[in-house]
Amino acid sequence: MVSIKDIAKQAGVSISTVSYALNGNPKVTEETTARILAVASELNYVPNAAARSLKRRETKIIGVFLTDFSGAFYGDLLQGMKEVLSVKGYDLIVCSGKQSHRMLPERLIDGAIILDETFDSKELASYAERGHKLVVLDRELNHANVNQVLLDNKAGAALAVEYLLEQGHRKLYAITGPRGSFDSKQRLAAATQVVERASDASLTVIEGDFNKSSGEHAAARLVADGIIGSIGEPAAIFCFNDEMAIGMCHYLQRNHPDIVIGRDLHLIGFDNLELSSFMHPRLATIDYSKRKWGAIAAEQLLRLIGGQEVEQERIYVSLIKGETVGSANL
Repeated sequence: MVSIKDIAKQAGVSISTVSYALNGNPKVTEETTARILAVASELNYVPNAAARSLKRRETKIIGVFLTDFSGAFYGDLLQGMKEVLSVKGYDLIVCSGKQSHRMLPERLIDGAIILDETFDSKELASYAERGHKLVVLDRELNHANVNQVLLDNKAGAALAVEYLLEQGHRKLYAITGPRGSFDSKQRLAAATQVVERASDASLTVIEGDFNKSSGEHAAARLVADGIIGSIGEPAAIFCFNDEMAIGMCHYLQRNHPDIVIGRDLHLIGFDNLELSSFMHPRLATIDYSKRKWGAIAAEQLLRLIGGQEVEQERIYVSLIKGETVGSANL
């Protein structure tokens, strides 16, 4: 691999002169700079970005860490981050998997936005203790170098369950996210609390994984158990995200077209994905701005990097009353 030493030797100048020329320093004359750049091009020199970033102590790159990239959820979130970072001259890279964690301690990025349950909170706290700047979207972590931008999961879950109860439903089912998901845990805690306050209601929990396929599997199980499609009180189902609710709808429409959603079962999701607005019947769901969530996370991280004061942020939610939830008395 060609180094600046090789360029200096061939150009007949010092290593420091090559360094100045490659970085556009006016200490080097235009003629000498042109000769050095010509030699660098001839030797196919590629700058060592990692070494240069260590010297400057910045990369102008922000990393966002995600558990996975599947589904329709992440587009608006990442777009919100990118819009803010681009204006400030930063690039965004998306990371996933254990090996990508080393980008923080090796300072290959200037800061990180975390929506990734594979990070242990102790691991993140250790990075923060060493001066790394972090914004977390999926946990509560108190440290001067960490900012929390959390979705109001509890309020959203409460809105969803209260809506089902207001429609007269008393047999409620919750399709959760993965066991390690912070969002799923918060939604389940709030849903359970609301149901417990209604003395005549019950909540049955079915584990999902936030993917469309788990919604399909949950629908198949509920049909097999006679909960969906049997004569009697229709089930009211709260899917902890829209993808699982969409999976449930697709399974029923494909395999049991006689079952009418909004009559034979009642369904509400969470996230208000764009696809949800085109469903027929229109999916009832919990809405919030994913683009705003990403934008605020990026803004707060840049403030941390700049040494500015930050406050913990929360993304607020609202209820969309779709046609997949009707009265239990119909």
